[in-house]
Amino acid sequence: MKHALQSFGLSLFIVLAFIVIGIGFLFGLDNPVPWIMIAILVILPFVHNRMTRKHFVTWEERFSVGIPSIDEDHKKLMSLINNLQSAILYPTDEAFERQALQELVDYTQYHFQREERLMQENGYPDFEAHKQQHQKMIARVQDFLAAYERDREGTVQEMTDFLKDWLIRHIAGTDQQYSAFLKEKGVQ
Repeated sequence: MKHALQSFGLSLFIVLAFIVIGIGFLFGLDNPVPWIMIAILVILPFVHNRMTRKHFVTWEERFSVGIPSIDEDHKKLMSLINNLQSAILYPTDEAFERQALQELVDYTQYHFQREERLMQENGYPDFEAHKQQHQKMIARVQDFLAAYERDREGTVQEMTDFLKDWLIRHIAGTDQQYSAFLKEKGVQ
């Protein structure tokens, strides 16, 4: 609801700006008010882009674990988180938001299983600790999903922020620890 009101407010501002521009030019081309409003309308997309960019995650090479299949999974997870973030920031229907959320949850579970299988098959010594991190994250997401069912508006942004932070910390930290071991075993 909050984001829908923000979008409505922005749309209303743009409509009013065009009205002010039209009325301003009725008083002559040398009237500064319409020119100021035009400048604001030109700058507005850049300001909006800068403000919303911080809500999205972006792949950086420092996240690479050096195993292409895992890196592709991580990129896909970031993309799915960004899809959910888009559903939150830009008014969509509840079905789209729920679909984005479900795709993210499903792919996260798929990725964890795949990553754990690679570790287990190759005898990664810290497998159990890594698996426990995955289980804790899944349990936390399950808590968020239950809260989401009770209060969609109040939970979804908090959940998305958690997922972004957790994924970045996990990829840049814990996942880097198994990278050399698995590459040494020939995993690609």
